Amino acid sequence: MKIYVLRHGETAWNAAGRYQGLTDIPLSPEGRAALVPADFTVESVVVSPLLRARQTAEILFPGAAQQIETGLQEMDFGVFEGRTAREMEFDSAYRAWVDGGCTGPVPGGESLETFSRRVCGTFMRILENACSRGRDPLVLVAHGGTLMAILAQYAEPRREYFTWQAPHGGGWLLDASGESLRTLRPVCYAKGETPC
Repeated sequence: MKIYVLRHGETAWNAAGRYQGLTDIPLSPEGRAALVPADFTVESVVVSPLLRARQTAEILFPGAAQQIETGLQEMDFGVFEGRTAREMEFDSAYRAWVDGGCTGPVPGGESLETFSRRVCGTFMRILENACSRGRDPLVLVAHGGTLMAILAQYAEPRREYFTWQAPHGGGWLLDASGESLRTLRPVCYAKGETPC
């Protein structure tokens, strides 16, 4: 089975370097204009419920039904949402989180471990369901952090979480025919973006 894991297009908050997390920000006009339909079609796409992911799926896969999966939402950045790193340069809670490798609990939000457990549990349920129904390819449109959590846990060759950053409208094609998810190649469906 082939699996496409794709990141949403750009939002105004992405362009400004703001933490988005669970804040429901739409694609920016520039983000929408940059996306191009995928080079294949599917009947349905698994998406995060957040608007930026759903809008991206509509552009990449016009006419495809959307299966909403709450567990694929981006990490909850709690009190950091809507703010930039520069704005929080002297915020003691933010400094402590960054100095801890951005893995500890965010005040009012999630830790990387809690987030990854949520995402990976949802992904495995989706994958098992797709395999049992013979759904091939499986397409997920979600968030940068969501993709990083899935790939750091399951993809081969093994890489650390923060090395799996995808461009807007981009991600990876994976092969799930063996014991693990083999990374086949990066993919990108946005003008001006290079594959991962």
